[in-house]
Amino acid sequence: MLNHITWLGHDTFRIDTDGKVIYFDPYKIKGGVPADIIFITHGHFDHCSPDDLKRIVKPSTIIVSDVTCAERLKGKAKAILPGDKQIVAGVEVEAVPAYNIDKKYHPKSQRMVGFIIQLNGVKIYHAGDSDLIPEMKAIKTDIALLPVGGTFTMTADEAIQAALLIKPKIAVPMHYGTEVGTEADALKFSNGLKGKVEVVILKQAE
Repeated sequence: MLNHITWLGHDTFRIDTDGKVIYFDPYKIKGGVPADIIFITHGHFDHCSPDDLKRIVKPSTIIVSDVTCAERLKGKAKAILPGDKQIVAGVEVEAVPAYNIDKKYHPKSQRMVGFIIQLNGVKIYHAGDSDLIPEMKAIKTDIALLPVGGTFTMTADEAIQAALLIKPKIAVPMHYGTEVGTEADALKFSNGLKGKVEVVILKQAE
């Protein structure tokens, strides 16, 4: 499944499989393949970007987002809450909590989300902008997309702890190289998990 996942920078991923095109948090995308489903974790400008959505939304596109982004998009997105489970265009979706513990940027009260989706029997977890939170102990996934850049999310060290809690088959670092964080954070994450969890650092697509 990993060969179907393209990292477009920051928290943005595109998944191409089963004839579907799925995006997470499209931001600063240069081109854009029309989307079947778009998942948006929260309403901040670098995750819920109307200008980027215009590049990939077609009449049949389904947008699933947290409440804050759904409010920004004024009805174009279907809101989902932490704990909700849905079937979206045949894709199993679970929204899970994503929030800060020691920062003010993503309060738990705003009900921002991460997503676990299942494609061809493979579960993919996109953590959104989250710290290392207790709810991660319950995450069951094959592939975990985890923020490592710090400032607004987990640091690389905290992301290592998250990966050890979640125990995915593969962990992929994200949320670096655009607004905050550098490739050094991704490498620190990878080195800290050697022999424990397989880490794949995806090259950002042009």
